[in-house]
Amino acid sequence: MLGFVSLLMDVSSEMVHSLLPLFMVGTLGVSVLAVGVIEGIAESTALISKVFSGALGDHLGRRKGLALLGYAMGALSKPVFALAGGVGAVVAARFVDRVGKGIRGAPRDALLADITPPAVRGAAFGLRQSLDTVGAFVGPLLATALMLLWANDFRAVFWVAVVPGLMAVVLLMVGVALWGMHMGMTQGLLAAMVAATAPADLRGTAFGFFNLLCGVAMLLSSVVAGLLWDRLGSAYTFVAGAGFALLTLAGLLVFRPRHRSPAAA
Repeated sequence: MLGFVSLLMDVSSEMVHSLLPLFMVGTLGVSVLAVGVIEGIAESTALISKVFSGALGDHLGRRKGLALLGYAMGALSKPVFALAGGVGAVVAARFVDRVGKGIRGAPRDALLADITPPAVRGAAFGLRQSLDTVGAFVGPLLATALMLLWANDFRAVFWVAVVPGLMAVVLLMVGVALWGMHMGMTQGLLAAMVAATAPADLRGTAFGFFNLLCGVAMLLSSVVAGLLWDRLGSAYTFVAGAGFALLTLAGLLVFRPRHRSPAAA
C-alpha cells in the first residue's frame, strides 16, 4: 500500500513538475535563471526537512501521522499551480509541496521498516521504490499526452494532477475513513430495517432481540479475532473480517426482507 501511495503521489507531482518550468517561463514570464533558483531552493528544502521529520517521528512515535501530513501537503499544493496568476503563488505551492515531501520521506521509510519482517525488508523497500519509479515515469508521460490532447493547456493538466494526489492521501489513511463511512451508512439502516419488518406491536421485542444478537456476535468476533491473530497472524484476522462481510452481503442479496405496507401493518 505504501508503494501504491508513492506511485500515485509521484504521478501527481511529476505531472506538475515536468511542465512547471515551461509554465513559469512561457505563461508567467519568469526568467530561466529564476526557475533554476526556485527549483534549487525547493529541492534543498525537501532534503533538509527529512532530517527533522525523521527525528520527530522517532520522538513522537507517530510515523504514519507525519507521513499522512506530508502527503496531504503535497496533494493540497496541486490546485495552487492550476490557479496561480503569478510567480509568488507558484513559489509558495512549490515550497509547500517540497516541505511535504521532506516530512513524509523518513517517517514513511521508518514505518515500512517497522511493519516489514526482517527477512523480506530488502524486497519491501525495493518494491516501494519500484512503484515510486513507475509513478515518476507515468506522470510526465501522462502530462505530455494531455498537453497534446488539450492544445498545451497547462492549467487543465495541473487540475488533473490533483486527482492522483488526493487518491494517495485517501489510500494512506489504512481504510479508517472507509470504515467510518461504513458505520455511518449501515448502523442507521439496520435499525430502519428492523422497524420496517417487525409488526408494530412487537417492535420493542424485535429491537431487543436484534441488540442481543449483536452482542453475541461481538463476543464471538472478539474471540475468533484473538484466536486467529494469536495462531496465524494479524493478516488472517482482517481477511476473516472481510470474508464475514462478504457473507453478510450475500445473505442480504439472497434473503431480502419484505417490507410491510402501512395497510398490512
